[in-house]
Amino acid sequence: MEWLYGRQVVATALGAGARRRPSRLAATPAALHALAAHLPAGLDVDTVDERELEHRTRSSEHQGAAVLVGDYPYLSPDELLGADLLVVLDEISDPHNLGAVARSALAAGAGGLVVPRHRAAHVTPAAVKASAGTLELLPVAVVPNVVAFIKQANKAGLWVYGAAGDAPRPYVELDLRDRSVLVFGSEGRGLRPLVARACDALATIPMEPEVESLNVSVAAAVFLFEARRQRAAAAPPATAP
Repeated sequence: MEWLYGRQVVATALGAGARRRPSRLAATPAALHALAAHLPAGLDVDTVDERELEHRTRSSEHQGAAVLVGDYPYLSPDELLGADLLVVLDEISDPHNLGAVARSALAAGAGGLVVPRHRAAHVTPAAVKASAGTLELLPVAVVPNVVAFIKQANKAGLWVYGAAGDAPRPYVELDLRDRSVLVFGSEGRGLRPLVARACDALATIPMEPEVESLNVSVAAAVFLFEARRQRAAAAPPATAP
């Protein structure tokens, strides 16, 4: 069991579609009043002060509210392969980056997120807070080997594109209208060579020479919303009723 914290996180966890159902809410009187519309019947509620919340959550970023949930329900990789758009994070170690990427992925319409089992951030309360609660909505799978998952995705009919600063083509030249996997590397070294070679193509984000690279969460958002733009442009126009 663990405490998820932050008012937006709590509201999401208490809403429809959340992957974990809270068993208890702990909140200050002010936060409890703000969350009143989200409270389901039968939920155990503790009215507490900020010091008690900081003790339970081990964070000062609780914003007056936290919910107690069970372990995160990771999906198997096979369960994500039917999606039209997936994100793979290759050894992203910062939970705040994981959360930020998850938020962009859900906003852009991605069907899930894949992270490696080792040397990578997983879904923690800090990551959920950084995602503004979207990690409670977005399916996530953990894989033992990223290269093996890429090969599995290829067999399932998905194109796999990696983000690389030294790639020869800009991201806007990728055809992201078909079912795709977008792969992003670690905060320091980027994609590992074996992972880069497993991708169908690599692309970069052109930028001014004074800036060497972007934060991985920013880069992921750029690629994801390019995919969304291309798909929207390719969609048939809506017919009038």
